[in-house]
Amino acid sequence: MNLTKRLLMSLALVLPVTTAAQSISQSQIEQFKSMPRAQQEALARQYGVDLDSIASSANQQSQRPQNVNVVEPVDAISDEERERARQEQDNNEEQDRKNGGLKPYGYDLFVGSPTTFAPVTEIPVPNDYTLGPGDVLRVQLWGKENQQLELPVSRNGTISFPQSGPQTVAGLTFDQARQQIKKRVSEQYIGVQASVSLGELRSMRVFVLGEARNAGSYTVSSLSTITNALYVSGGIKRTGSLRKIQHKRDGKLIGELDLYDLLLAGDTSNDNRLQPGDVIFIPPVGDRVGIEGEVYRPALYELRNSTNLQELVNLAGGLTPQAYPQLVRIERNNDDFLRIIAEADLTTSKGKQAAVKPGDRIEVASISDITGQYVEVKGAATRPGRYAWVPGMRVSSVIRSLESDLLQEADKRYAAIVRTDRGTDTVSVINLRLRKALDNPGGENDIIIQEKDQFLIFADEGKLSAKTSDLNDLEQERNGTLRGEQGKQREQERSKSKNEKDFTRFSREALFAPILQRLKAQASPGKPQQTIRVTGPVRYPGEYPLPASRQVADAIYVAGGLKDSASLYTAELARFGVDEQGTGKTNIQNLNLKAVMEGQVSVSLQSRDRLLIKSIPEFARAKTIELNGEVRYPGQYTIRNGETLRDVIQRAGGLTENAFPEGAVFTREKLRQLEAQRLQEAEERLQGDLLGIQLEGDDIGGQGAERTQQVEDLLEDVQSARPIGRMVINLADVVGSDEYQPIRLQDGDRLTIPLIPQSVSVFGEVQFPTSHLHTEGLTVDEYLERSGGPTRQADEDRVYVVKADGSVILPEKSRWFGGRSQQLAPGDTIIVPIDVDRLNQLELWSNVSQIVYQMALGAAAVGNL
Repeated sequence: MNLTKRLLMSLALVLPVTTAAQSISQSQIEQFKSMPRAQQEALARQYGVDLDSIASSANQQSQRPQNVNVVEPVDAISDEERERARQEQDNNEEQDRKNGGLKPYGYDLFVGSPTTFAPVTEIPVPNDYTLGPGDVLRVQLWGKENQQLELPVSRNGTISFPQSGPQTVAGLTFDQARQQIKKRVSEQYIGVQASVSLGELRSMRVFVLGEARNAGSYTVSSLSTITNALYVSGGIKRTGSLRKIQHKRDGKLIGELDLYDLLLAGDTSNDNRLQPGDVIFIPPVGDRVGIEGEVYRPALYELRNSTNLQELVNLAGGLTPQAYPQLVRIERNNDDFLRIIAEADLTTSKGKQAAVKPGDRIEVASISDITGQYVEVKGAATRPGRYAWVPGMRVSSVIRSLESDLLQEADKRYAAIVRTDRGTDTVSVINLRLRKALDNPGGENDIIIQEKDQFLIFADEGKLSAKTSDLNDLEQERNGTLRGEQGKQREQERSKSKNEKDFTRFSREALFAPILQRLKAQASPGKPQQTIRVTGPVRYPGEYPLPASRQVADAIYVAGGLKDSASLYTAELARFGVDEQGTGKTNIQNLNLKAVMEGQVSVSLQSRDRLLIKSIPEFARAKTIELNGEVRYPGQYTIRNGETLRDVIQRAGGLTENAFPEGAVFTREKLRQLEAQRLQEAEERLQGDLLGIQLEGDDIGGQGAERTQQVEDLLEDVQSARPIGRMVINLADVVGSDEYQPIRLQDGDRLTIPLIPQSVSVFGEVQFPTSHLHTEGLTVDEYLERSGGPTRQADEDRVYVVKADGSVILPEKSRWFGGRSQQLAPGDTIIVPIDVDRLNQLELWSNVSQIVYQMALGAAAVGNL
C-alpha cells in the first residue's frame, strides 16, 4: 500500500470523530491537497472520506495558538508619558545631588523600555511544567505507523488523541503527561513508539503592583518568572524595594524575591514561575546607607536586616587596592538629629562588626600618594612619570639616551631640575646642560640628583616646525598628486595646529608656570622673589627662575640662546631697588654683551632683573621696489636706505626706446592703505545716505526710486573698487632733470612703465565707454561724440581729463588746457561724472565718484601692460 492510500486510511479512521479530526497533521493534509482533484475524489469515494471534512480539518490545524507579544512596540510616546518621564528624571537628579552624587544600586537593571517580551519560547521546558488550556503537545509516532500530531489542550483540560478519545492533561506536569501518552500509545498502537514535546505555550495574565514603573495587569508567557514580569512592567521605581518583592497567589504570600541575590551572586532560586492571576507586589524601599570612596561600587544600598560594616563593604564590591582600611569615616544622625562623624578600622574585628544604621554615609579613605624615594620627569619625554630614586643617582641614571628617552621635538641641549628643600619647603631651579651631561657621565654637568627632584624637558620650536614640514611632505607623497591645493592646505593647517599644541604644552612658559607661581608665593622681605625676565632677540623670551649661578650668560642659555639678529655690542640690565628714603627706583646698566658671553666681564643677576637684548638695527630687513614694463632689466630690486627712484632706474639699465614715461604708474603701500581707508569711509557714508533716501520714499518729488538706484550703483562701484596707492610723478624729469625733487623709495614701492600709447579713453556717463585711437586735432567734445555722447545722468559741466601721468585737468577752468577745444595727447582719459546736482550730499558723491574713477584708471593702467 502506497503512502497516499495509507494517508486516506488514516483520514477515514479519524474524520468520523469530530474532535479527532484535529489530530491530523498539517503535513499530511498538505500532501493530500497537492494531488489532482479527480484523484482526490476517487480516493475519497474508495475509502469513504468526506473532502469537506478534510478542508475543515486543515482550517482547524492552521488556527493554532500564536505567540503573544505581551508588550506592543511603542512607536510614539505621548506628551503625558514624556512629561512624566522628565519629571521622574528631574527628581532622580535632585536626589542624586542631595546624596552627594551617589545613586541607588541596582535600578539600572531595568533601564530602557522593552518592545516585545517572549523570553521563554526557545528554551527547554522543564519536566515540572504544569500543563493548562492553550498549551500544545506535539506527539511524533514512528514504527509501524508514522504520524506527527499536534494536540492542543482544550478549555476543559483535555486533548483529543486519535482513536482513543479525550485525555485529561490539565494540572499534570509535562513529565506526567508525557508518560501517560507514551503508555496509551504503547497499549493501543502495536509496533508504534511515541515522542512527546511541547509546542506552542499558553499565555496568562498576572498583576504587577506597588512601586512598579508601570503598574497594571500584563499578559505573559506561561513560563514567565517574577523577573520577566518586572521587565514587562518597565522595572522598579527608585522608591520601590529591590530586596522584598512579594509573590502572592490567591491573596497569600508564597515567596519573596531579593534582587540583590540576582545582581550580586546570580542566584535565581527565588525567581518563582508565575501562575495565572498571580500578583507581584513591590513595597516601598527600605532603609538605605551610602558608601563611597575606595570601593568598587560606590552607591546607596538598601538594608534587609541588621548589617555590619564588613557586609556593607562586600555589597559594594570590596575595597580597591588604593583603599586605606584603617580609616573609615561614618557620618550619621545622633539621637538629637545632628550629623556626627565616627571612625572605624576595618583591619580589626571590632571595626568589621561595627553596625551601620539607616541614613549612614560611609567613606573609605585612600592611601597616601607616593611620599618619597622617587624622581619625576615631565614634558617632552618618551616615558614621563615617576622613577625610583636611590642615593647617588645622577642625571644619566634617569635619562640614559637622548634619542630613546626624549621625544623627537625635545630640546636636547637644555633641561631644568626643580628641587624642593625639605627643611624650608621652598623650591629652586638648577639649569642643566643635558647633552653635555649625557656625553660625559659622571662629569661636572652630570649632577647628582636628590629625592623628589623634577626634570623639566622642554620642546624645541625649530624641531616642531621641521616636523610639521616633514609630515606635510609625507602626507602629500602618500596621497600622490591627486590631492588639490585646498586639501594640501587643510592638511598642513591640521599638522601645524597639532604641533603648535604640542609645543604649547611642553614650552618653557607652560612648564615653568607653576614653578614661577611658587617662587613668587614664597618670596618675603628677607627672601626676594627669585625670578628674572629676558626680552629681545632670544629664542624664547619670557620670565624665568633666577639661575643658581646668577650669570647673564646662563640666563640667556635658559631663554634658548641668542638669535642671529642680536647685537653683541650692547645690552641693557634694568634692576629694581630701594633708595635711602625707602622709595623704589630703577637702575639701568649697559652691558658689553660680547664680553659678558665670553666670560671677560662678570655680571651677577638679582631678583626681578630685566635683561634686554638689543637687535642689530635694520638687520636682514630687505626693502624692495618692483620695476615692471619698459625698463631694460625689470624685476624686484633691493634698495638701500635713502636710495632714490632715479638710482634704481639707473641700476635697472634705464628706460627702453619704447617707454612712455608720461604714463608711468608709481604706487606706494602706505598710499594704498590710505585709499582703502577712504573707500571704507565713503562706503559707510553712502550706506547711511541710501538708508535715508529709502526712508524718505516718494516724499521728494517722485525721484525717490531714481535717487535710490543712483546711490546703489555708486555704492556698488565703491565696494568693487580696489585701492592702488598711486602717486603722481613726472618720470621724465625724475630720470633726466637734476632739479626735480628726488623720490626717496620705501619698501613695497612699485613702478610700472607702459609702452607708448596710441589711444585716448573715455570713461563715465557716456553711451559707450571705450578707448579710441588717438588722432591729432580731435578735442574733448569730439572724443565724447565718438563714444555716443553723454547719458541723461551725465554732468557735462564737470567733465575732466586725467593725463597719462595721473594728473587731473579741468578743461573748462584750466588756462593751460585752453578749454574743451584743446587737443588731447595719447594716453589721456576723459571722465564724464554723474550729475548729482538734484541729489543731496553733492560734494560727497562727487568726491566718491572721482575716487572710484581714479582707482579704476590706475588699475587699468597697470593691467594693460
